[in-house]
Amino acid sequence: MSSKTLFMPAKVHAYLVAAAVRETPVQRALRAATARLPGAGMQIAPEQGALMQLLVRLVGALRYLEIGTFTGYSALSVALAMPRSGRLVCCDVSEEWTAIARRFWRRAGVARRVSLRLGPALETLDGLLRRGGRGSFDFAFIDADKENYLNYYERCLKLVRRGGLIAADNTLWYGRVADRRVQDVDTRAIRAFNRTLKRDRRVDAALVPIGDGLTLALKR
Repeated sequence: MSSKTLFMPAKVHAYLVAAAVRETPVQRALRAATARLPGAGMQIAPEQGALMQLLVRLVGALRYLEIGTFTGYSALSVALAMPRSGRLVCCDVSEEWTAIARRFWRRAGVARRVSLRLGPALETLDGLLRRGGRGSFDFAFIDADKENYLNYYERCLKLVRRGGLIAADNTLWYGRVADRRVQDVDTRAIRAFNRTLKRDRRVDAALVPIGDGLTLALKR
């Protein structure tokens, strides 16, 4: 839940974006529109969007699953990096925020590739599994309610193919995970997720200090 990399000075972040992030005009416009909204910090950092685009190309992703879409920047970034045959399934509960996403997806010419599922994500994921979706996705991105991270992760492990990638956002949680005095539900959920990933031999994993912490798990 960070629009720039955690603890990075604003001046350095501005340089990073100017020097190393290749955004389209639509991506920049979506970031600007989101910045004016309440909860704007839920948008991923532009440098994280660039990393996700590179990861899409590295794994050759044609099927992408997203849990938590907000105003659509992460999905837009991924869609732009995929070939025209690529398809995205995006899960969210907010008609208000995703209406913005739909508008910018249309401006970028990728809306027809995106299947937006409004409703509880666990129900959507279980529905995909019931309909034979096991192993059908190349890349999954988790960026929704923290209490369900482990539940989302377990579903994604079934839905993503071997050699596919699962990414989970906010795994440094503004540094709160390192402060044992912080014991709210979300912080404890992220700590539990991080502990699980460290010992999970079904994946090769790394926590990348970009945005608010991005955990990458490659399914073995």
